[in-house]
Amino acid sequence: MNRGAKTEAGKEKGNLKWWQLSLLGVASTIGTGYFLGSALGIRLGGPAFLLSIILAATATYFVFDVLARMTAEDPQKGSFRTYAKKAYGRWAGFSTGWMYWCSEVLIMGSQMTALAIFSRFWFPGVPMWIFASGYAVLGLFVIWIGNKGFDRLENVLAVIKVAAIVMFLVIAAAAWMGWLKGGTKPHVPGSMNALFPTGGKGVWSSLIFAFYAFGGIEVMGVMAVRLKNPKEAPKSGKVMILLLSIVYVLSIGLAVMMVAWNRFSTTKSPFVVALSSYQLPFIPHIFNAVLIIAGFSTMVASLYAVTTMLVTLSEDKDAPKLFSRKMFKRDTPIFSLSLTAAGLIVSIVLSLLMPGKIYEYLTTAAGLMLLYNWFFILISAGRLMELTGWGKVKRYIGMLLIAAAVSGTALHPTSRPGLWISLGFILLIGLVVLCMRSVWKKSGQGRAMEREKPKLSPKPAR
Repeated sequence: MNRGAKTEAGKEKGNLKWWQLSLLGVASTIGTGYFLGSALGIRLGGPAFLLSIILAATATYFVFDVLARMTAEDPQKGSFRTYAKKAYGRWAGFSTGWMYWCSEVLIMGSQMTALAIFSRFWFPGVPMWIFASGYAVLGLFVIWIGNKGFDRLENVLAVIKVAAIVMFLVIAAAAWMGWLKGGTKPHVPGSMNALFPTGGKGVWSSLIFAFYAFGGIEVMGVMAVRLKNPKEAPKSGKVMILLLSIVYVLSIGLAVMMVAWNRFSTTKSPFVVALSSYQLPFIPHIFNAVLIIAGFSTMVASLYAVTTMLVTLSEDKDAPKLFSRKMFKRDTPIFSLSLTAAGLIVSIVLSLLMPGKIYEYLTTAAGLMLLYNWFFILISAGRLMELTGWGKVKRYIGMLLIAAAVSGTALHPTSRPGLWISLGFILLIGLVVLCMRSVWKKSGQGRAMEREKPKLSPKPAR
C-alpha cells in the first residue's frame, strides 16, 4: 500500500484533510452494527435504548479524543498498539496488536456472511459461499489498489449511507405529519414504564449493542497518521462523532416512536420494520442495498486496519519479518495481505459450517475484545499524557462506561457466552505473552520501551 512520501525523520507524510478523515470515520463506523444490530438493542432496552446510544457516544468521544491527541503529538502507523507499547512495554503492544487482528478477522467473517444473506434477498438460489467469497476478493482488491482507491470508495459509500439515513428521516417526518397512507402515527412514550419497559437491567444489557454501533474508531485512529496536519485529528473526531450521535439518536428515536419496541426483529433492520406498515414497496429493496453497502464499507475499512496492524507488528518484530516486506510498484505488503486473506477464508468457513449460535458467540467475543482495546487506549493515555483534572475525569468516565457495557453482557443469555469466550481469548494471549517474554529477555528487547517511559505531551490535555 502506497503510504505517501516520507519525511526526513523517516515518518510518512500524509495527504488527508481533516474533513476527509471525518468522512472515512463515518464510512468505517456506520455498518451492520447500526443498520441491523440496533434492533437487538431496542429489543433489550426498549425506547430507552436511546439512553444507551448517548452513553456509548460519550465513551466513544472520550476514547477517540485521547487517541487523537496521542496521534497529534506522535503520529504512529501502529496507532493504539504503538502507544500501548510505549506506555507499558513490549507485552502490551504485542497483546493489543494480535488481539485486534484476531477479533477483526472473526468479525469480518460474520460481516461477509451477513452480506451473503442480504444478497440472497434478490438471488435466493445462489449459494452463500459464492457471495461471501466474492465480497472477500473484492475487498482485498480495494486494499491492494492502494490508498487513493480506498479513500475514494469509502468517501462515496459514506455519502450513500448518510443519504439513506436522511431518506429515512424524511419519510418518518412525512409519517409524523400524516402524509403517508397506512401505518400508525408516531407517538412519544408518555410514561416511565413506556420509556423503560424492560427496566434498568434491560438498558444495561443493551449498552453493548450501542457500542457496536460506534465500532470503527480504532480504524480511524490507524488512518489518522495520514493527515496532512496530524494535530487536526481531534477536530476530525469531534465532527465525526457529533454527526454520528445526532444521526443515530434521531433515526433510532423515530423508529421506536413509529413501531412498538417489541415488534422489532433481530433479523431485519429496525428502519425497514418501522416503515413496513406504510405503502412503500421500494423501501425493502433500498435498505437491503444500503445494508450491503454499509457492511462492505466497514469490512474494507477493517481489512485496511488489520493489514496495516500486521505490518507494524512485523516491523516491531512482534510478527515474522516477512509480513512487512513490500512488493510490486504499489508497495503492497503482499504477505500481510495474504495472511489476512487466509484468516478471512477460515472465518468464512467457520461461519458457514458452525451452528449459528456458536459462531455468533465467537463474533460477540471478538466485538468485546475490541472494547478491551478501547479500554487499553484510555489506560495508555493515562501513562503517556499529562492530563488536567477534567481530562482525568473524562478518562475514568470512559473506562467506567466501557466496563458497564462489558459487564452488561453477563446479564443476557444472548451475550453471556461471548463474554466468557472473550475472557478465554485474553487468557490465551496472556499465556503466549508469558512464553514470549523469555524470548524477548534473551534478545534484550523486552524492556526497552519500559525503561523510556516517554510522555507524548508536555502540555496538559484538556
